[in-house]
Amino acid sequence: MLQPSFRRKFIVVALAAYCISSCSESTLTETNVSALESGQTDVDQIEARDLDPRPNILVVVTDDQGYADLGAQGIFGDISTPHIDQLAADGARMTSGYVTAPQCIPSRAGLLTGKYQQSFGLDDNRFAPLPLDEPTMADHLKDAGYQTGMVGKWHLEINQSSQGFDFDNLSFDEKATYFPDQRGFDDIYFGYRNIWWTNYDLQGNSLPAGYRENKDYRLDVATDAGISFIDKHQDKPFFLYLSYFAPHVPLESTEAQLAKFSGVPETRRQHALAMLGSIDDGIGRIRSKLEESSITDNTLIYFVSDNGAPLGIHKLDLPIENNGGAWDGSLNDPMVGEKGMLSDGGIRVPYIVTWPGTIPAGIVVDAPVSTLDIAMTSLAVAGVESLSELDGENLLPSLVGDAMLEERTLYWRFWSQAAIRQGQWKYLQVSTEYELLFDMNSSTPESENVIASYPEIAGELREKLTSWTDGLYRPGLTDPDMNSQEIDWYAHYF
Repeated sequence: MLQPSFRRKFIVVALAAYCISSCSESTLTETNVSALESGQTDVDQIEARDLDPRPNILVVVTDDQGYADLGAQGIFGDISTPHIDQLAADGARMTSGYVTAPQCIPSRAGLLTGKYQQSFGLDDNRFAPLPLDEPTMADHLKDAGYQTGMVGKWHLEINQSSQGFDFDNLSFDEKATYFPDQRGFDDIYFGYRNIWWTNYDLQGNSLPAGYRENKDYRLDVATDAGISFIDKHQDKPFFLYLSYFAPHVPLESTEAQLAKFSGVPETRRQHALAMLGSIDDGIGRIRSKLEESSITDNTLIYFVSDNGAPLGIHKLDLPIENNGGAWDGSLNDPMVGEKGMLSDGGIRVPYIVTWPGTIPAGIVVDAPVSTLDIAMTSLAVAGVESLSELDGENLLPSLVGDAMLEERTLYWRFWSQAAIRQGQWKYLQVSTEYELLFDMNSSTPESENVIASYPEIAGELREKLTSWTDGLYRPGLTDPDMNSQEIDWYAHYF
């Protein structure tokens, strides 16, 4: 159960959030604070933050980082991520954390809306951008009074592969409609490498939105922009979506980081570890900023990858200039498969939730959770109501010890693949070529197809999965034909 000090703080936050979201503006006054004080609760943070004790929310997303690549996972000894490992030690590490798709754009759409992206038609990268009528976490939190910021990779705008858009003939204004500053984010430093769409600078000064050049190392720029946002908004509740473009290709790192991994024999692996090292240093700097600003205990932090690592099947150590479908140097072990697959190698990712003083330290959660839960949990602690349209669950009651995380059903559909996980069982269908059932409690999950031994379970899961897919924007279980990548992947892994 939750320790008394944790419980008191959680109750204060919950009550204040309820007042802010449900009462008139005048209700949260000194009288309310006195009432909270009478419960022997520390109100210093409340007074310091204009009587609004709701937590800051920081969502850190990496790009194509495999399950194995955190020191806290305890899988490989060549990885060095001490600051992220400390993040896990200070909160909860979810060992069965799933994304909603094995590809960047749909995965991010699910995370930021809190809804299965197939429900509004963003099944894969072809169907970007994120529809304008789908509100994001930032929209909800902005409406609730949060300062909202987005830094780094967005990837929910129109791109040259977006179906139904003539990209080359669209006006800039039409394209910019889908930029993050039009999707609920007040402050943005959106970009990938050298050119950034920003409306503030790294000193925190507001600017007219526009493209600006910054040729510093892309991961350090993202950290700098995140710290600038925090520094600017530390006195009021904020939501920061910090999206690092790594270890996704192109592989590039600083000489200092590469030197730390000079003993790694594979060049691509060395670069991936160095990029993750830069992200780790960034997390350390951000946590130092939170500590310096005395808001560590009032900041809820998530750390996840958007999908598993691409391996190119054979993890060939190709020259780092080779970007097309090549291994990015990250690893998914012990999961089977890679980015693009609905096996766990494609959708099971590093997943950490930390809120010092509220979520007890050192928790390891084996029950399946989803990135859909990030929106539901965050909006709940922010006091946002009317969340019935979301598909995730509020993780906080289980993480603070007030409730058990109940068994749930998770669904996926991607290309010609569809899958469902319920409890210990996972059912996976690929076109009409593969029908697989796995016991996920096995010491080597997804290594043995047990469908012949449990046909009734497979039938029940197939029926449930079919029912879910029938209600999607594009109904139906799977595409009829496997593409060339799927053919190669499933022939190799299964």
